[in-house]
Formats: sequence, structure tokens, C-alpha cells
Amino acid sequence: MQMTAAVAAFWDDFCRQAGEAHPGEFYEAFHFGDTEALAQELAALVLAGTKRATASAWWSYEAAGRRAPQAGDLSVVTDWHGQPLCVIRSTRVDRMPFDAVPAEFAAAEGEGDGSLAWWRQAHTLYFTRECARLGRAFAPDMPVCCERFEVVHRR
Repeated sequence: MQMTAAVAAFWDDFCRQAGEAHPGEFYEAFHFGDTEALAQELAALVLAGTKRATASAWWSYEAAGRRAPQAGDLSVVTDWHGQPLCVIRSTRVDRMPFDAVPAEFAAAEGEGDGSLAWWRQAHTLYFTRECARLGRAFAPDMPVCCERFEVVHRR
């Protein structure tokens, strides 16, 4: 997502309130999910403190020609329409096969019933869509970016 005027103003507000500039740590502005309903649902979970992690296909970073997130990165989470909601700091990022994602990580994602079974079912569907957009096929051993984060600033 581009750095819109709304995101830039939100970022500047965060930097002012933090009492320091963070330009080297800014990673991206983005919304969760690939549909409006999913983006709004996941953003609400983040704002409620329930969702403290997210997973993405490692291949998506390769296809876009950009690095995966790293611990310490700061990102602006937006709603589907690009309105900023909060700033998150990545606290840990691991690369692992989809079928090796542990139950503890699934619980930290805070979605569904919090179980690994629910996570695998929902993310198989999501990654199948994401892989299709990348011209790839979902595979149980595909590399996944497992990112943990904390909310450091909110509206």
C-alpha cells in the first residue's frame, strides 16, 4: 500500500508522541486479509489485543521483490479503505513450513477458536488464494512468514 496522506499524518503523530523519529524502522502500511470483511475483522482483533501475530506466504515477498518483515520493524495497520488504525512493532519473525507452524503461534493469531486445526483450515484457504495470485500452488511444506507483533500506537 502506498504512503497516503492519512497514513503519513498518522505516522507523524506517532513519531511526535513517541518523542523520536522512526524513519529507518518504518516497514509498510497495510490491511490484513484479502477481502473487506476479513480486513475489518482482523483489524478489530488487533485493536482488541486478541491478535498478536500474523502469517503470510514467504513467496509473496519474493514475488514483490522486497524483504520480509524483521523484528523491530514498525508498520501502520489500516482498514480496507486505507484509513490508519494503529502502529505495530514486529517482535519476532520466523520462516517455517506451513505444516510446522505450532499451536502456540495459531493461538497468538487470535482467529477463530484459537486452535491449530482451525488455523490450518482457514490458512489453507487463504494461502490457496494468495498462491493462485502468485502463479503458485499451495503446498503443506510451503514457506510461511510467522510474524509476532505488539501494538505501540493507536488512534
